[in-house]
Amino acid sequence: MKAASLKDIQTELEHLPQSEVMALCLRLARFKKENKELLTYLLFEAFDETAYVSLIKKEMDEQFTGINTTNTYFVKKSLRKILRMVSKFSRYTGSAAVEVQLLLYFCSLLKDSGIPLKTATVLDNIYQNQIKKIQKVVATMHADLQFDHLKELEQITLSAVENNPVGG
Repeated sequence: MKAASLKDIQTELEHLPQSEVMALCLRLARFKKENKELLTYLLFEAFDETAYVSLIKKEMDEQFTGINTTNTYFVKKSLRKILRMVSKFSRYTGSAAVEVQLLLYFCSLLKDSGIPLKTATVLDNIYQNQIKKIQKVVATMHADLQFDHLKELEQITLSAVENNPVGG
């Protein structure tokens, strides 16, 4: 079965009564957790983006404290899990500013965590890829926002070099 285009779905939804649209949304929410999370964001959290970002940052803090640092493999898995969560929740907002805020916060948490990035190439690559992603997203933003975010990024990367002078 081939899925209809977004334009076709939009046209069809415009012709349906409100009660049927609501029933379709509820049915859609039952099938996948991400659908339910997106609807939750749109209905209850989209009006206050700063509180939403704070909630995600709090969740990131909790996940960082639970990282098993006994083995690089476990650290890598935990960091990738956190990054999946960050990308999913930033995708819900559709805002580049929120994505940059969350990625900057992730990088600062990673830098401050004491995880030895320079001793494991995999971990350093995760960190460097997030820095590149931040730079790419910031490049699409307004000049004033670019300046603010690049300044914060520079502070994070400079302090990371100070904390990990080997090869940095």
